[in-house]
Amino acid sequence: MAKHHPDLIMCRKQCGIAIGRLCEKCDGKCVICDSYVRPSQLARVCDECNYGSYQGRCVICGGAGISDAFYCKECCQCEKDRDGCPKIVNLGTARTDLFYERLLSAGGGRIGPGGRWFQDGNAIKLLQTYK
Repeated sequence: MAKHHPDLIMCRKQCGIAIGRLCEKCDGKCVICDSYVRPSQLARVCDECNYGSYQGRCVICGGAGISDAFYCKECCQCEKDRDGCPKIVNLGTARTDLFYERLLSAGGGRIGPGGRWFQDGNAIKLLQTYK
């Protein structure tokens, strides 16, 4: 996913002993290049990305992890497996835009000046200003 979406940011801190996990949707993908062929080395994540409620979560999308994450043979040969923690730390613009589109279509309201949501005269402040 990170290869096809350049706005996604990886953690890249020094890896710990925790093994990265993948959800059912992302199962079998290389963590770096999304390849499904020749998994070779386990992907390890840093201690911060595996702490508390993040423990056992998917490295790519954040869902419930069911299998171990691997790097493909090509990424290991290019030494991309040594760049640090591969966990995606932000949502990306596509998922953020989807949130705001759903918000606008479901409520039937509008976003006014200052990034405020207006519906039936009540103003609910959004998490961030939509531009």
